[in-house]
Amino acid sequence: MNKTVLHLDKIQKSFGGLRALADVNLNIEEAKTHAIIGPNGAGKSTLLNVCVGRLIPDSGHATFDGKDITGKDPHEITQMGIARVFQTPEIFPDLSLMDNVMLPALSKRDGSFKFNPFATMRTQNDIRDEAVHILQDVGLDKFLDKEAGSLSRGDKRRLELGMCLILKPRLLLLDEPTAGMARHDTNQTIELLKKIKERGMTIVIIEHDMHVVFSLADTVSVLARGKIIAGGTPEEVREDPIVKEAYLGGAHE
Repeated sequence: MNKTVLHLDKIQKSFGGLRALADVNLNIEEAKTHAIIGPNGAGKSTLLNVCVGRLIPDSGHATFDGKDITGKDPHEITQMGIARVFQTPEIFPDLSLMDNVMLPALSKRDGSFKFNPFATMRTQNDIRDEAVHILQDVGLDKFLDKEAGSLSRGDKRRLELGMCLILKPRLLLLDEPTAGMARHDTNQTIELLKKIKERGMTIVIIEHDMHVVFSLADTVSVLARGKIIAGGTPEEVREDPIVKEAYLGGAHE
């Protein structure tokens, strides 16, 4: 069994009288792709928000690489090695693609060195070179100086992925990364995520497109009404009658 990099222990979260998460236990193994599926309103995005510090659970604990991250600020969790791609691309539309990818890396620098314009220039040049490589990886290197806001939805999703990759995270959280994409863009994204996984990165993906899930996932957990109702390999989950009833549409599918 691989090392557990993210562990969620009895996570609960309510909004008023609505319980979004109820005693969620989850282990994410290192260098694996773990998909979380479930119907709309199941609590999937709430779960990711807990993992990245945007929400504090009412009870329970989240640990990353053995360290408690419950209640930590989002920037602290990012520094520890967790990055997230959101449902709606969070990019800087008026900036170039190059600037979009460089900004997260520049913001992550600790700033501990005394000001030295030559050292600063060298650091920025290193980050610029890395940004070019990242944009090549995500297939956007032809548009380095293009304004990000002019990109198609699929390209915006890939740009945001590049903004996460330059942070060199150990754990990448993806919230419906192919939502709204044409099939061609979806297939490109699948191939890109396969390459990222081959480099040893741990990935958690929330996705409604079962073609994406079954193409990428080593393990699948099914969330419904705030609870994990099933889990296992994609094949095991595909054949689970509880899952078919709750999410996949019934036994005939």
